[in-house]
Amino acid sequence: MEDLGLTHQARFAFWQGKRVFVTGHTGFKGSWLSMLLDLLGAQVAGYALDPPTRPNLFELAASKIVARSVHSDILDARRLKAEMQAARPDIVFHLAAQALVGESYRRPRETFAANCLGTVHLLEAVRSCPSVQSVVVVTSDKCYANKGWHWGYREIDELGGHDPYSASKACAELVVDAYRHAFFTPTREAPGCVGLATARSGNVIGGGDWSADRLVPDCIRAFSEGREVALRHPDHIRPWQHVFEPLFGYLALAQRLFEDGAGFAGPYNFGPPAKGQKSVQWVAAQVCRAWGGGARYRVEQSTPFPEAGVLNLDSTTAADRLGWMPVWGLETAIEKSVAWAKAHLAGTEMTRFSRAQLAEYIFAKSDAEAAHG
Repeated sequence: MEDLGLTHQARFAFWQGKRVFVTGHTGFKGSWLSMLLDLLGAQVAGYALDPPTRPNLFELAASKIVARSVHSDILDARRLKAEMQAARPDIVFHLAAQALVGESYRRPRETFAANCLGTVHLLEAVRSCPSVQSVVVVTSDKCYANKGWHWGYREIDELGGHDPYSASKACAELVVDAYRHAFFTPTREAPGCVGLATARSGNVIGGGDWSADRLVPDCIRAFSEGREVALRHPDHIRPWQHVFEPLFGYLALAQRLFEDGAGFAGPYNFGPPAKGQKSVQWVAAQVCRAWGGGARYRVEQSTPFPEAGVLNLDSTTAADRLGWMPVWGLETAIEKSVAWAKAHLAGTEMTRFSRAQLAEYIFAKSDAEAAHG
């Protein structure tokens, strides 16, 4: 918290000393969430498989700050339950998942098991842990039945999916909804009440992502090796945003659930404004510009698996109910992602660099909210 100054420390005082259990803490988004929670003074316990890539953000920047890091499978229900009970968390963030569309075609059974049954195991562990008061289950913008609309999907729109990943995330949403109604009572005063919500965010980018079949990591990998990057679907449109944007939405949601679980339970979208919804080719061109040095892309004629052509989110609910608003435009998000990658390539100590980027975002967030009134 000392990185933020007294004003920002007071603003995030809720998180000081909170015990937080994060599944999937070794992944890209989970590592950033763990670092953010640590920066705000929370005590983080993590439960996840080993990091999915080498190198990875967790080992480079996040491993030093997780108070207890357990490397185990979300499908090991007994171990998960025991570790959650040992951690006695106030708040749970569930990010453990099979997170790649392409991988879901190669391993559909494992994808459904991790994303559906893994969510069941998480909520069963929560039921056994009386300290938990707030749970945010992170799913995906791809949980919606994609009809090719150019307007944003709302939380009341139909769930579905024509690929294993999307369908598994829609299933996870149904699991959470069933548990909310069947097992988690609607008032804080009732025994066993837990504030439970899902978070559906758009395509996130940021430093430290080495995942396969993701646009910005593919670009950075290629450019760092002096190669041009191949674009599979140059005209496809996605709700791109920096990873910090939805993470702060998750924090706001978790806090409101902690304070009034019945009032804030349900699904929430966290996506960029309409101007942030750009094509693959537009994003690739911006990464080339930010990287410099003659970085280039080319259009690939064959595609390994089908993907929806357009996907947008309507985040009005998060804005109205949580006061959430995006801070960094897409150009800034790309610049920060490239800056992180170049710092790593230069041998910079990445825990400190990552904390500095988080603090920079927090200062920008305060300025944006003050200007917004």
